[in-house]
Amino acid sequence: MGQLSFFSAETDEPSLADLAGLFAAQGQSSHTPAGSRVSIVVAAPWRAEALVDEIERSGARASTAVSDEGSSMARTETSKALESLTRAWITGAVKTMPAGWVPSPRALRLWTIAAGRPDEGRYTLGLDPHAPETHAPLATALMRAGIAPTLVGTRGASPGLRIAGRRRLSRLVESIGAPPDHPAAFAAWPTV
Repeated sequence: MGQLSFFSAETDEPSLADLAGLFAAQGQSSHTPAGSRVSIVVAAPWRAEALVDEIERSGARASTAVSDEGSSMARTETSKALESLTRAWITGAVKTMPAGWVPSPRALRLWTIAAGRPDEGRYTLGLDPHAPETHAPLATALMRAGIAPTLVGTRGASPGLRIAGRRRLSRLVESIGAPPDHPAAFAAWPTV
């Protein structure tokens, strides 16, 4: 993989703000008087397991579960500590990217685990098909992080931000670090 960037997810100190990477993908939240919970439905059990590990490193308790539709998911426990993050991303029932948000390396890592996929020599970070108003702002946020993407699939069920070119892919790989320790993660991780 080569030398890691100074700003790599492996050198960044984990924090609850990292969970913003879940909202960049298809993450959702729920609110109760006891606090907020962040949850995300993912395409494979390894993704849910890896996200639980990353969420717990960030300072929240988490577990895997199965959605009502039978899909794997990761979710935090309900906590007051998550309220400011979830309120920044969810206005009423609508997901909205906070103005000026720039994904940290660890937020990018969570986004990649949750919704990243190889794409014929390129790499795509999945977006929430139910929150199309976040797509263009998230493309801008990724540009501010030094990775210029192309918005793809906006009319389908799998919208995403495609990253192409050696320099951009290198920047992504340097930012997010090594794949989670699971065989399927290696096949789903970006390479240069």
